[in-house]
Amino acid sequence: MDTPVPPPTAAAGPRRRDRHGRGMRGPVAPPQVPLAASRAEVFADLVRDSVERLERRWPQLADIDFLVLEVPRLDGPGEAWNDEAVPLGGTIAAREGRPARVVVYRRPVEIRTKGRDERAALVHEIVVEQVAELLGLTPEAVDPRYGED
Repeated sequence: MDTPVPPPTAAAGPRRRDRHGRGMRGPVAPPQVPLAASRAEVFADLVRDSVERLERRWPQLADIDFLVLEVPRLDGPGEAWNDEAVPLGGTIAAREGRPARVVVYRRPVEIRTKGRDERAALVHEIVVEQVAELLGLTPEAVDPRYGED
């Protein structure tokens, strides 16, 4: 005669397998694999690549902070965007011992692009335009390849 096996008690310890006999689930990819990088990290890398490309020609860019923010903010109570466009980037002039800053807004850029190559090109274009504004130059003077596809 078969004797029934009693169900495990709650005090038996942590469960090692799920009810289907599979092991504990872990990450899909190890952290060093690009698949594990978040969209924000990938976007920050695009900005960093663009800045490094420009720093070869403009070493003074080392004194400028480059930031990535999710979305633009309205700072003042009377400030508003027009209905036509959401800013993709901006600049903050140097003041009170703080370096000048270039800001790129991640979500508006991601919404306007379809793939990585298109996103990288738009990020570089934004960085070039903002650096040109800070330096008081034209974008073509900052990067001779500006506007080329």
